[in-house]
Amino acid sequence: MKIAFKSSISLLGALAISFLGFAQETTEQAKPIFKDGEAQIVDAFSNTKEWIHHDLWVETEFDTDGDGELDRMHVSVTRPEQTEKGLKLPIIYVTSPYFAGVAGDAPGIMWDVKRELNEKSKERVHPEVKRRSAPRPMISYSHLKKWVPRGYIVVHSSSPGTGFSDGAPTIGGKNESLAPKAVIDWLCGRAKGFTERGGNEEVKAYWSTGKVGMTGTSYNGTLPLAAATTGVDGLEVIIPIAPNTSYYHYYRSNGLVRSPGGYLGEDIDVLYDFVHSGDEDKRARNNEAIRDTEMMNNMDRQTGDYNDWWAERDYLNQMDNMKAALLMSHGFNDWNVMPEHSYRIYKAAKEKGLPAQIYYHQNGHGGPPPTPMMNKWFTKYLHGIDNGVDREKHKAYIVRENDDRQKPTAYLDYPNPSAKAVTLNLSLGETTVGGLTLDRGVEAEETLTDDVSFSGKDLAKSKKSENRLLYVTPKLKNDLHISGVPKVSITLSSNKPAANLSVWLVSLPWQEDSTTKITDNIITRGWADPKNHKSLTDEEDLVPGRSYTINFDLQPDDQIIKAGQQIGFMIFSSDQEFTIHPKAGTELTIKLDKTHLTLPIVGGEEAYKNVMD
Repeated sequence: MKIAFKSSISLLGALAISFLGFAQETTEQAKPIFKDGEAQIVDAFSNTKEWIHHDLWVETEFDTDGDGELDRMHVSVTRPEQTEKGLKLPIIYVTSPYFAGVAGDAPGIMWDVKRELNEKSKERVHPEVKRRSAPRPMISYSHLKKWVPRGYIVVHSSSPGTGFSDGAPTIGGKNESLAPKAVIDWLCGRAKGFTERGGNEEVKAYWSTGKVGMTGTSYNGTLPLAAATTGVDGLEVIIPIAPNTSYYHYYRSNGLVRSPGGYLGEDIDVLYDFVHSGDEDKRARNNEAIRDTEMMNNMDRQTGDYNDWWAERDYLNQMDNMKAALLMSHGFNDWNVMPEHSYRIYKAAKEKGLPAQIYYHQNGHGGPPPTPMMNKWFTKYLHGIDNGVDREKHKAYIVRENDDRQKPTAYLDYPNPSAKAVTLNLSLGETTVGGLTLDRGVEAEETLTDDVSFSGKDLAKSKKSENRLLYVTPKLKNDLHISGVPKVSITLSSNKPAANLSVWLVSLPWQEDSTTKITDNIITRGWADPKNHKSLTDEEDLVPGRSYTINFDLQPDDQIIKAGQQIGFMIFSSDQEFTIHPKAGTELTIKLDKTHLTLPIVGGEEAYKNVMD
């Protein structure tokens, strides 16, 4: 019996040791796994019922709602249960002003665009403030299923003055950069977090490795860049998707008051009202201080000029401190947040020597890079796996016109290094169609009459119109690849002291049937205020009959124009979709020999000549 008893003890001990060994093995397996330079889905991280969700408030270094207390940002955390057992993981962080809901589109909330260019805008309607009745939200569930199973902690926060975050929205003000910085500081142990909005019980991010990556789309893509420009330690990589990188470029074009596509009459104060979902008791004070004073005194909806206030809302001016790696994403046919927003930051990041890559697709607003691309960038900079993504020779991935967005074509860079500027000149067209050619421009003048009742599409489709001037190439005999930023130089006179100026680059004949794609008709566009022909910061009324030369860029593009099409350079005045709508009658007279279109063509002039032969 004694021996048997000892045997039983030994057996139980062996089972215990075996169980402990199994538990240890299981724990060891519950770590990130990598293959081909990408973080893989781990079964142990994939049980959503075992994820830990909690929220908190992070203290910032500013007070923008004027209550005498430092603003606190509402933050939510989702992490695998293994992080309660000593496992530390990196963070993917998304912040937004939209998570708590937005104001409705009440009648009159937009600015009235029906006015003469030198007239003062009518007052607009502000949305009604509604008191919140719902309990505090989880904030967001976005990105959880994609990244938590791959060995990341996902963090969300609401921007200042939205949801249950303190403060006031400023739409590009400094607090919108410092708010995510504070959250990153907390994730790295440098800032305080609290269990309650007004409480004193602290929360520590003991499960964080101190490595943070950020992503998001549109405004949510702007804020990673805003955080990166603070130079905050711990923010290793950002993947902005269709980010608004300058509020001036979003609401103005070369001195012209211009709405973002799809939101005619929107301006920066409209966006403020749209996102201002924070503490109802502080909204009146915020409205008076931010919207009704700061914005009204600086946004300048009359001239559209660039000023110091707009400059403070341009992240290109704030990149000196940026050190995060960058994977940029955008659509070439995004007429809301236009493709110049991403290109200007990508270009500046490269010039700073930062690791940078860009992904462009041919569709509209939004559209992240393929998950494997994002995965490699997060894996490299958050998990520290040397997968070579920073050393790839291809810096640009562009989805070709008929391809799946998940299958971009790799290029050495954007613009295509083989693209060279080709300047095209004008020949007589009058009210029909003129020529666009390498030959010297004709010494002549042609006049258009503004009438915003005709849409840009109507004008491009018309074989004859008094309301636009259209100059086209011969039919292309082969495909022609445009890659980069088209530029225009237009010399004009006006019969009035102010005028809109709009340019569309189109592919003709215009196609409109069940097979029409977003890339088929509009190649790219641009707008400018002739009154700003000397400077974006100062304008002068046009003297009727006097000629002025306006030089400006169209939106960046990378497109292959198919054989059989013609490239059309269309000049008109008021754009029904984007500009102020003055009464019809303004006349613009164009000097043909002093007006040019410069296209970035892959292969340069030789390639252009080849498709025209």
